[in-house]
Amino acid sequence: MDELREESQRRIRSEADSGEEPDAVVQTIDREVEADEEAPSAFSAWALPVGLFLLTCFTTLWAGAYQSYNGTSRGPLNFLLEHPEALWRGVPFAAALLFILATHEFGHYLLSRIHGMPASLPLFIPGPPHFIGTFGAIIRMRGPIMDRRALFDIGVAGPLAGFIVAVAVLIVGLNLSAVVDRAATSGLHLGEPLLLQFLAWLVIGPISPESDIVLHPIAFAAWFGFFVTSLNLLPIGQLDGGHVAYALWGGRQRTMAFIAVPILIALGFAGWPGWFLWAVMAGLWGLGHPPVSDPHAPLGRNRTIVGWIALAVFVSTFAPVPFSFHS
Repeated sequence: MDELREESQRRIRSEADSGEEPDAVVQTIDREVEADEEAPSAFSAWALPVGLFLLTCFTTLWAGAYQSYNGTSRGPLNFLLEHPEALWRGVPFAAALLFILATHEFGHYLLSRIHGMPASLPLFIPGPPHFIGTFGAIIRMRGPIMDRRALFDIGVAGPLAGFIVAVAVLIVGLNLSAVVDRAATSGLHLGEPLLLQFLAWLVIGPISPESDIVLHPIAFAAWFGFFVTSLNLLPIGQLDGGHVAYALWGGRQRTMAFIAVPILIALGFAGWPGWFLWAVMAGLWGLGHPPVSDPHAPLGRNRTIVGWIALAVFVSTFAPVPFSFHS
């Protein structure tokens, strides 16, 4: 860093000798020094992402095994202590889910690198094994996104990449799923997005109103991939959908967010109370998207088409009532 400051002084003297104003040079060097000071440590760059990923592998494996267990253990902790040899049963679920989440996050990461934006490796967030064993994953941007095209590309890449993988995983999982008598099912029921209904009809065929599909763990992982995709594509704040909507329509994104929140509240009253939490979180995050440095960079026809494809993905993966309980 001292060498950098010395270089700045030499450049300032050179600019002064030539009669040019040195202020721009000072500002440039200050930014370079600041960037150097904010360079990630080896722990945050590598050890933390790898450690969190390994821990999430374990918690999702644990969750998948607990889902598949038909015994009488009281809770996931007792299950693990009493039947550690059964953990292998969680491999199909954990592998499918982590594949979808990793593809989503690496979509963001690769486009960030292409646009020269510094970003962390995906940070997986382990969760309790009672349901899926993870709260998802994120990447951390280490600098502002400079223009509309970069904002659009980075925002849309994750959901579309994860969606493509989730569709492939769902087709595999549906082939392994079972059709049962609806009267024999109870407990948690999953909502059925439009695309899930279509693929189930395509893979399994028409089923009677008295029947239901019990999803294989691989298909359940794909269902959760659809759920994550639709949530991320909400046009709110700095969600992926907020990035895409702001890149496409500028300030109108904020209006779209103000419309989306009352809809979530209405869905909370009509079906799943979890939408209330999402409405509150949207308010805490901020509904509007912060401006970019170059808001007038043209997106072009191809990006606009991709934006409408992202909207179609949202519509086809969104479940108004994602969870319900039947006795």
